Amino acid sequence: MSSMLTYWAYPFDFTAKPVVAPPQPPRETVQVKAVRPDRDVLEIRFPRVEGYRIELPEERLTAEFNDDSVLELTPDLVGATETQNSGIIGERVNLNLVHTDDVRPSQVLYELTSHLILNRWRDPGEDPKLNLFGQMKRIAKQWLDGYLVCKGGTYPAQLKYKMLANMACDRIITGILHSPQMSNRPIKAVLDPYNPTGSTMHVNFNTSKSDRWPTDSRRCHINWVVLDSDWEAEFCRVAENHPRVKAYVKNHNLGLEVPYRYGSESRKYLPDFIVLVDDGHGEDDLLHLIVEIKGYRREDAKAKKSTMDTYWIPGVNNLGSYGRWAFAEFTEVYQIEADFEAKVASEFDAMMDAVTRMEQN
Repeated sequence: MSSMLTYWAYPFDFTAKPVVAPPQPPRETVQVKAVRPDRDVLEIRFPRVEGYRIELPEERLTAEFNDDSVLELTPDLVGATETQNSGIIGERVNLNLVHTDDVRPSQVLYELTSHLILNRWRDPGEDPKLNLFGQMKRIAKQWLDGYLVCKGGTYPAQLKYKMLANMACDRIITGILHSPQMSNRPIKAVLDPYNPTGSTMHVNFNTSKSDRWPTDSRRCHINWVVLDSDWEAEFCRVAENHPRVKAYVKNHNLGLEVPYRYGSESRKYLPDFIVLVDDGHGEDDLLHLIVEIKGYRREDAKAKKSTMDTYWIPGVNNLGSYGRWAFAEFTEVYQIEADFEAKVASEFDAMMDAVTRMEQN
């Protein structure tokens, strides 16, 4: 018997020299902080809002709707065209395009009004205001007839989806709050009971992000702005050179959060900047302008703007302890400077109109 040895060839070169990767230099890290005490005069304080409280009028409710009241139902927004879901008044329903096409408008109106009364138009722990059902039904019909747009084979009955029903209710409630009889029913912001006030004094963190702006020591309490886009860099340039801007800060690790609802979800919105503006009231009463830099307004941007205009801004202004506040969106880089001046001018004109009315009365 003979034996056979088998040798296997491996494609390795054991004489090759090892490849050594050159060491990478560590990324530069900077400390982003309030420059104290040199820039303490530029401190910006703001309220930490947890929610909103509304006192309802006793007279007949009305609503005023506008372009932001429109809800467009599209296949992208509606999602799956056939699903089993919990209806807005509790029963399970199978929803598809054929089914929703057959639902009577009166049924859609009734269920939307029921959802509004039972779930959205009442404070936690309170009983639903069933006595308002007739008025709410009238307002809901006004909104359905004029401000619900169905595209791409969608139908009004798809408001049976709880998320879409909540979006519809948000627009209806905003319309009620914009009505004339609500003008003397102030919205109050509810503050965090344990930490009601935020400040640029408390900013102190490290970052290795290379996109950042070295701030002007005459305009910003913080030494760096951490940038999320080139648009924000342009805004910093404009703000630092604008004669009416006294101070500004980027809302990065600052703690300014705006509670709002999008569909069925409770969310937190973080605006981009706070700017202190001299709009004619003097150095001791500067306007706090919250600025949002937007490239494209998605559907949730409407909910954010509506919350700022309807709840946060009037709620904080009615507190009377945090100064005067306003909100602005900028959507085009080349329009930033013009928009900024227009917003300041608008606030100044509103102030002059208010003073004139007071003098006449």
